[in-house]
Amino acid sequence: MKRGRTETANSPEPEERRERDVGGSSKERQRSRDVGGSRDRERERDRDRRRDTRTYRDRDAGDKEDRENRRERDRAAEKDPRASKYNGDYEAFPTRKVKEDALAPSGGAYIPPARLRAMQKSITDKASPEYQRMTWDALKKSINGLVNKVNTANIKLIVPELFSENLVRGRGLMCRSLMKAQAAALPFTPVYASLVAVVNSKLPQIGDLLLARLVTQYRRAYRRNDKTVCVAVTKFIAHLVNQKVAHEILALQILTLLLERPTDDSVEVAVGFMREVGAYLTEISSRATNAIFERFRTILHEGSIDKRTQYMVEVLFQVRKDMFKDNKAVAEELELVEDEDQITHSVSLDDEDLQIEDGLNVFKVDDEYLLNEERYGDIKKEILGDSDDDDDDEDGDDDGDDDDDDDDEDAAEAMKKAHEKIQIQDETNTSLINLRRGIYLTIMSSLNFEECAHKLMKLGISEGQEIEVCNMIIECCSQERTYVNFYGLLGERFSRLNQAWSQAFAACFEETFKTIHRYETNRLRNVAKFFAHCLATDALTWNVFALVRLTETDTTSASRIFLRILFEELNSSMGLKKLKERLSDPSMVISVDVGGSFANRGVFDGLFPKDNPRNTRFAINYFTSIHLGALTTDLREHLKNAPKLIMQQAQEVDSSDSDSSDSSDSSDSDSDSDSSDSDSDSSDSSSNSDSSSSSSSSSSSSESEASRRKKRNKRRN
Repeated sequence: MKRGRTETANSPEPEERRERDVGGSSKERQRSRDVGGSRDRERERDRDRRRDTRTYRDRDAGDKEDRENRRERDRAAEKDPRASKYNGDYEAFPTRKVKEDALAPSGGAYIPPARLRAMQKSITDKASPEYQRMTWDALKKSINGLVNKVNTANIKLIVPELFSENLVRGRGLMCRSLMKAQAAALPFTPVYASLVAVVNSKLPQIGDLLLARLVTQYRRAYRRNDKTVCVAVTKFIAHLVNQKVAHEILALQILTLLLERPTDDSVEVAVGFMREVGAYLTEISSRATNAIFERFRTILHEGSIDKRTQYMVEVLFQVRKDMFKDNKAVAEELELVEDEDQITHSVSLDDEDLQIEDGLNVFKVDDEYLLNEERYGDIKKEILGDSDDDDDDEDGDDDGDDDDDDDDEDAAEAMKKAHEKIQIQDETNTSLINLRRGIYLTIMSSLNFEECAHKLMKLGISEGQEIEVCNMIIECCSQERTYVNFYGLLGERFSRLNQAWSQAFAACFEETFKTIHRYETNRLRNVAKFFAHCLATDALTWNVFALVRLTETDTTSASRIFLRILFEELNSSMGLKKLKERLSDPSMVISVDVGGSFANRGVFDGLFPKDNPRNTRFAINYFTSIHLGALTTDLREHLKNAPKLIMQQAQEVDSSDSDSSDSSDSSDSDSDSDSSDSDSDSSDSSSNSDSSSSSSSSSSSSESEASRRKKRNKRRN
């Protein structure tokens, strides 16, 4: 019992036991927390230890590789007794691996300068692959160095140095260096674009290749949603458009694509692109620029983009309001090429035949290396001039006459070579295809006929190519769903320039009328309305109707539809009275070659034929069916008087026949009287009786002829 009481006395109270339990549990919790923290610290130490171990291992591997390389070099020196002879002098030590090092991939192992010079001295054959490889590496380094150090201040000094390198061989290296440098330094994009403009004016294949690669890179970046690359590429393209290396159609296509399905990124790229190229597009194609800004306004009102992007669009509108004063198309110090010297490439965003020529970026052995180097040497002299000219200017005046003669001979030879180059003809019609593409793109991108005519005249249409422009205008007009007056005004403007354009459109009318059966109804209608506009405004001569013969056999259903639409448009434009006066003009006469001699005939004799009553009736019925019967008044009178005219013609023919018969009878009587002069009086009496009988017979024959004519007239009536 005592023990029990003692235990009861020593046993803690319930509250104290609870506090002790709670305190014990908190200590255990703290202990476990400390243990967990120590474990985390152990993990961190293990991680650091492993990282340090990996670093040391890599460092040891590098040291081990260096040691192995040193051992190999020492072993090679031991095997080759010449190593001790030259004591490590690489200039004097002829290398044994020239070919392997020269043909190693570009950008491979580092070659010390002394060893490189020794390798260059050891190669004497300039046509060998080893020498070509070394010149390729030198060309690559030179182009990269010049492109990387170009800026606004020294661009005029860099350009001659750049042309001194073989840019035809290194055009792939040139384009790749420009694209890499521009992507790495976007603020220098105007400088690179100006450099490309200068090079493109002399070597247009470089500009074409660069544009093809930029367009291909933009397509790839757009499909991958690579915003960074899109921004860089569009900025480069914008400044190339400003420098007129690329056509403005490319810029409009990029803007249309970016704003077709707007997102935050696409709108941001479009805003940046518009800020760079907006000043030039506003000057060249104002209506297209207004349409782009209307699209920006629609996107801004829809509110489907982020607030930040909306603010960028608002800033763009403010920049436009300020007339792009901080975003000029081309800075004054970068305007290095005249407009007439620049070559603009019509590269489209949806072209499928772009040649990026990646093979130009890598080294390839050229079998005609020396010949190509000589050719580029001639091109370099033509671009930069002969460097010997300055030395000749510094000579004395003793041999001045001889120098002048030599210069004249050199100039004559240079002109002869230039004429030989000019006489080269391209049988593939590449230039003609490019001209047609340029004409089509210009027509489609113009907003009014005056702008289009101005742009087409600036394309440099040479003499004899006017027919291509006329054909493209008519072809574009025929492809429209309905007739657009834009094409008629454009054709009128060109026809009024000079006689050559008017004759070209007349030739197009003749060709179109001869092949009108190949046209569909819609195309036929548009072409007929185009020519009706040109005829109504007297831009096209009315002599073209001389080739039209409106008969049942000489026309087809397509040609009759063409003439119906043509005359209906002329009637609505000129009025029936004025049209009839024009078609009845007696001064409209042309000369026709008939059997070696020229005869005059009316221009509209084929439209209103009078040679045959059947053709006359056909023409009358045709014009009556198209509600232009008033034009056939003269034809109706002619058809009404046709029987009388035919009778008169028949009478004239009969009278001519009777006169010929009377003259023959009188000649016979005279001969008979001469033969009877030697007869007697009996013969005189007989002659009197013969004369009386002949007079009676002639009177009876005349009566019979009159009766025959009366019967014939009755039958005809």
